[in-house]
Parts: sequence; structure tokens; C-alpha cells
Amino acid sequence: MQGIEELKNLDTAARVIFISALPALLISAAIAFEFNSLWLYKDGFEKYNVSQTTGLAEAELEKAATGLIGYFNSDEEYISLTVVKDGQPFELFSQREVAHLRDVKQLVRLNYRLLLGTAIYVGAYAGVCLWRRKKSRHRLARVVIIGGSIALGMIIVLGVGSTIQGFDQLFTQFHFLAFTNEFWMLDPSDSLIMLFPEGFWYDASMLFGGIVAGVAGTLLGVAGGYLWRARRRSKSQ
Repeated sequence: MQGIEELKNLDTAARVIFISALPALLISAAIAFEFNSLWLYKDGFEKYNVSQTTGLAEAELEKAATGLIGYFNSDEEYISLTVVKDGQPFELFSQREVAHLRDVKQLVRLNYRLLLGTAIYVGAYAGVCLWRRKKSRHRLARVVIIGGSIALGMIIVLGVGSTIQGFDQLFTQFHFLAFTNEFWMLDPSDSLIMLFPEGFWYDASMLFGGIVAGVAGTLLGVAGGYLWRARRRSKSQ
């Protein structure tokens, strides 16, 4: 009896971890996608006339974007990015910006680790449930619905909070929570601010919410549809 009880406790713990891991997986995957999306960078540059603001040609802006993506995925502690303006090469980022980007990179790499860990767990749990008997598949569908609903709820809460409090205030509060120094407090004339104005981050956050909500909604539909069809089959037998 004690062994059976322990197995039940382990099964419950595994389900709770899955329910927590699924929203974390969706969120970390969306963040990783955006930080590595050259399209997103280039779209923001074009939409907010960054070439005119910075005086950099589009080719140099693309060089800056690919340089940042490469930096976030490299082992380099500090970024060194040279671009050409008016025929003269210069370092794009100041020492303060370089220090801030180092902090950003630490968060990006932490997000990668979260993405990897949750992907392994979610994949392993789902694989075991699909491999085992039908009852386990029903259980998987139920925890997918719960985890997907949590992810969807988190996006709704963030959206409502942004609407009530204002995106700029929410964005500022995030920086106070995420960073332990003031390197993120940059001047409007700094390259990072000109490359990525507040509007860029608002658009990125909308895309982030859309990705997470879209994937979560798809998972809810698939899992819910599976349970609905399973109930219909059981009633017809």
C-alpha cells in the first residue's frame, strides 16, 4: 500500500511540474524566437525610421542586428560592434551600453536554459504518456489544458496590466526588477535607444503575446478535441 501511495504522489508531482513547465516553455520559446528574429529587428528599423534617426545605412543596421544576435549566442562577455557612418568606422555602443548588453545577455542565456530544461521535461512527460495506456493520454490532455490555460491567463493579465498601467510604466518596472544596476538608464542619444525605441518593444511585446496565446490556444483546441472525441467514442460503445 505504501508503495502504491508513493507512486501516486510521484505521479501527482510529475503532473504539477508539467503544468508549471508548459507555460514556462511557451514563454521562453517566444522570447528566444524574438531575440533571434532578424526579421523583427529589420521590421522595427524600417517602421521607426531608424536609418534616419541614427544616420546609418540599411546595410549597417542589418550588420548591427546580426551582430547583436551573434553576440547573444556567443561566449563573448562584452560586445564589440563596428559600423560605418558617413564613410567612417566607429564603435556602435558606448561603455555603458556594452555593460547593459552584458546584463541582457545573461538574461537571454538564462532564458535559453529555462527553454532547454522545460522542453526536455515536457517532451519526456508527453512521450511517456503517449507511449503508455489510453488513461495516461487522457491525463496528458487534461494537464495540457490546465497548463495552456495558465499560459493564456498570464498573457491576458499582462495585457490588462499594460492597458491599465500603461506599457511604458510596465516596461520601466520590468527593468527595475530584472537589473540590479542602472546601466539600463540610457540617454535618448545612445545607440540602443535609437535602434530600439519604445515603440519597437511595444510591438515586440504584442508579437510575444500573440505567439504564446496562439500556441496555447492551439494546444487547448487539440487537447480539448481529443477528450471530446474520446467521450463520444466511450458513449457510443
